[in-house]
Amino acid sequence: MANEDLGRTLRRLRHLASLTQEELAERSQVSVDVVRQLEEGRRHSARLPILHALANGLGVELTTLLGDPPAVSTGETDGPRFVAVRRAVMPVLWGPEPEPPGSDFSLDRLRERIAEGWTRYHAAEFDTVMKALPDLLADARTATASDDEDGRGAGFAALGKALQLAGHVAVRMGKTDLALTSLERAMDAAGRSSDPLLLPMIVNSTAWTYQRQGRLEDALSIALRAADDMVNAGRDETADGLKVWGALIMSAATSAARSGDYERAAAMMETAEKEAARVSKLPDGGDNRMVSVFSPSSVRIERVRLAVQYGHPEDALALAKGMRLSKDTPPSWRTWLLLDVARAHTDIGDAAGAVKTLESLRRVAPTWMQHHTLAVAIVRDLWALPNHPPGLRLLAEFLGVGE
Repeated sequence: MANEDLGRTLRRLRHLASLTQEELAERSQVSVDVVRQLEEGRRHSARLPILHALANGLGVELTTLLGDPPAVSTGETDGPRFVAVRRAVMPVLWGPEPEPPGSDFSLDRLRERIAEGWTRYHAAEFDTVMKALPDLLADARTATASDDEDGRGAGFAALGKALQLAGHVAVRMGKTDLALTSLERAMDAAGRSSDPLLLPMIVNSTAWTYQRQGRLEDALSIALRAADDMVNAGRDETADGLKVWGALIMSAATSAARSGDYERAAAMMETAEKEAARVSKLPDGGDNRMVSVFSPSSVRIERVRLAVQYGHPEDALALAKGMRLSKDTPPSWRTWLLLDVARAHTDIGDAAGAVKTLESLRRVAPTWMQHHTLAVAIVRDLWALPNHPPGLRLLAEFLGVGE
């Protein structure tokens, strides 16, 4: 993959990991000369196997090394819209206390708006969510000032869910410290809310944020503790509770895999998939948009992702074969599955299979694919092969590869 920023990113991630060039080379089983040439800008490209190895040596996702796609960032992270999100998450010191809600205030309507925000977030419409967040957070704070005790509890639940959404958006914008601030405030709101599942859901978001910061042990420990607490309290015996528990286990598995313990991660994911089959048999708690995504389909997608990311492409293809996705699987998860399957085909040398999968991805999410650094990297690797399978030229032209 050609990327002028690759060397700078590699150097920054290596420094964050407190590794010398020699130590990174040893961890990654990559020549130290390759590391030096990339960091010094004497080399601007590397094949996917080398990038995989370097990412694993650094303990980060491959997309962290390559750079997030433009769809993840609006390019306005320090502009007025993001400043408005910051102010909404962290209101000015000594500012006015929220006024009690007026007669025209509707808590149900607020919940619906927050749920719609999550729907748009899962559809990668981050700019739209950023526009909505300041008003969502302001209205949720108004709800916490209700004169009615039940209303206050419900208001704090809405505030916690809105702050959790703000934390997720901040992560996508690359602002993980702001994300943790938002999530810490969300936890405080959850503790004052009427929703016993809200706190473990926010813990799961915090674990994901720790992962993005490379704090894998921290992410693993808080996810497992929250999952154990749920079981001990019997909160995994409803559909919503089991979904939250399952999301925590999947998060813990990701941390374990990124820490180098793929076998432990695979065992946790297998357990999660078996438990996911119980979701449809348990009482449904309400609006699924407000609860963690957890179903046999979502777990299988994550199992495929872990297998391909951590050097088991054959396992990934076996897991993906014949998959039937449930209706509640978010569109973004479907696109990631296709990209991971294409990576797995590439890793085993099946160029035709990779092209066929990428053609499906182009039909499903053409704009997302066009700007995704990993999709471009796969096509570059395929284009470098001496024999091009049918369909590759059109993909290369679409992504601007080989020009």
